[in-house]
Amino acid sequence: MNLHERFVPGHVAVTGQERDQVTARNLRILHVFRAPVGGLFRHVLDVTRGQIERGHQVGLLCDASSGGERAERAMEELRPKLALGVTRVAMRRDLHPSDLAALAALGRACASLRPDVLHGHGSKGGAYARLLSPRSLPEGTIRIYTPHGGSFHYPPGTLRHAVYMAAEKFLTRRTDAFIFESQYIAGRFRAYVGDTDRLVRVVYNGLAAAEFEPIATRADPFDLMCVGELRPGKGVETLIDAVALLRRQRQLRLTLLLVGSGASQGALQERARAAGIADTTTFLPPQPIRDVLGRARVMVMPSHAESLPYVILEAAAAAQPLIATRVGGIPEIFGPCSDDLVPANDVPALAEAVRARLLDPEDVKQEKANRLRQFVNGRFTIEQMVGGVLAVYDDALKAKAQQPLTE
Repeated sequence: MNLHERFVPGHVAVTGQERDQVTARNLRILHVFRAPVGGLFRHVLDVTRGQIERGHQVGLLCDASSGGERAERAMEELRPKLALGVTRVAMRRDLHPSDLAALAALGRACASLRPDVLHGHGSKGGAYARLLSPRSLPEGTIRIYTPHGGSFHYPPGTLRHAVYMAAEKFLTRRTDAFIFESQYIAGRFRAYVGDTDRLVRVVYNGLAAAEFEPIATRADPFDLMCVGELRPGKGVETLIDAVALLRRQRQLRLTLLLVGSGASQGALQERARAAGIADTTTFLPPQPIRDVLGRARVMVMPSHAESLPYVILEAAAAAQPLIATRVGGIPEIFGPCSDDLVPANDVPALAEAVRARLLDPEDVKQEKANRLRQFVNGRFTIEQMVGGVLAVYDDALKAKAQQPLTE
């Protein structure tokens, strides 16, 4: 039995494949999430576009202030196609008294828009969608939750983990279906929240056909590149230390390109200076990933925690030589290539993986990259993702109609 045919004890079948059974009627779908940034935002946009193309009426509700210029452009481009519009309300990342006002705004939106499907994404969006009073929803509305990692990344044994898992357990009874991005997060749910009689499926993130076009390495490339948020958990400090270790012990002066921004940027710049590699390390602001793919001989993603990161899917689809850590759902992306993954937060292991990959002949590097690209192309497409999400809606609506769940 392969990864995509597994059953989770006490749950329904777990699958990432598009099924023939799809919703027969057009649906009114409202996606709720906090920040229009990163992989979560990309996922929501891709699912939204796919649902619109299939004739459904869709709307978005998210934070009013975060996201920046790129997010604003993306939503303005999509706005004319959103039958249920875009609603922006103030949301905070952590628990805050303003959550009550945001929840009230969601209630007013639902009373006006009357969605058939209320789909919460991320910890905050999932909490809003499920905390909302049933009186604010039309009869028969289903509530779907996609965690995107979020609260499931907190270390077990910490107060924050205990609080969030207790909240997840409480909100389970207000959930009609869970859609997990990875088997890893589904397993974390089962381990720390427990089995549930609600619908549970894994539907993998997917890429468009154009993203599987390979990108050749540019002339005069950097040796290494890392793309993503500069914040704790992404492991960029481990990469900086590994590059410094190779300079000290192997006399390798590797050039490193870091593309992204975030709360850790200043600390990482100082770390590069302290490690003695500032002269070969370049920081660039966030930009579309296919604009920077090919700027290095090897891409490195040294994450300490992940769910199913788009940046690795995108790099793999473009046939980029890639080093990544064995965390979260990354082994699910690598599949038969997962023996190449390295331990997280292990500077010597990462340094050795970098040295070995850079020493690989170009044809060997490209053969490994092409093998991973082929695996990803068979399992992580937008068509499979959109079809899988709609199939979950279909089953949840049928279950709701046959045996309404009590709140």
